[in-house]
Amino acid sequence: MPLGVNRLVLWDIDHTLIETGGVGREVFAAAFAAVTGTPMARTPAVSGKTESALFRETLELHGIPPSRFSFARFARLMARGYHERSQELRARGRILPGAADALRALARAPGIAQSVLTGNARPTAEAKLKIFGLARYVDLDIGGYGDDDAVRAALVPIAQRRASRKFGHAFSRSSTLLIGDTPADVLAARRGGAMVIAVATGESDLADLERLGPDVVLPDLTGRDALLRAIEELLPGPLEPREA
Repeated sequence: MPLGVNRLVLWDIDHTLIETGGVGREVFAAAFAAVTGTPMARTPAVSGKTESALFRETLELHGIPPSRFSFARFARLMARGYHERSQELRARGRILPGAADALRALARAPGIAQSVLTGNARPTAEAKLKIFGLARYVDLDIGGYGDDDAVRAALVPIAQRRASRKFGHAFSRSSTLLIGDTPADVLAARRGGAMVIAVATGESDLADLERLGPDVVLPDLTGRDALLRAIEELLPGPLEPREA
């Protein structure tokens, strides 16, 4: 990323950019069993939660004190599991329609840095994006991850601070945009200090998302022009591609 960046776009990953086709749950279960020695028999509700919160809740569902096991080791095993099953992930999972095109367009837009704000721990996030060929479009060093904080809203200022250190520009609500598919993404933006575009590509439909009052709601990412217009309205500035 060049200097002169003054706008920050943060993407959720699961059900916004990609779907794992069930591989994610299987990788989580395998890592849980490897760390705890206990097969995963029950799972908490997943949508919108950070990986660290899910790990803690899964331990509690199995009657295991969370203090007994290291989330960092669990996260490393999760990432390893994705890499080991990369072919299966590509076969069963997918990049959601329009996601790669949107990432490419913003990667070439002047003044914009794009990264992720995700419940995934960074090793997991990096593994998924690399396997699907999307990591090249985002600056992973300025993202917010589920191993930074268990509370999703706390990840917004974390990403803003990382971007500020890198680009020498203070990022605030007026210059930060989160794009995600869950009510938790909308609330994280509102509470954390960002604007938000909600996309109905996950479990929540348009009406569910609209009730929470995001800045923009879109059915999906296939309408590239509509998405870019919405981004340009929320983060004023040109989006014309840079010269290659």
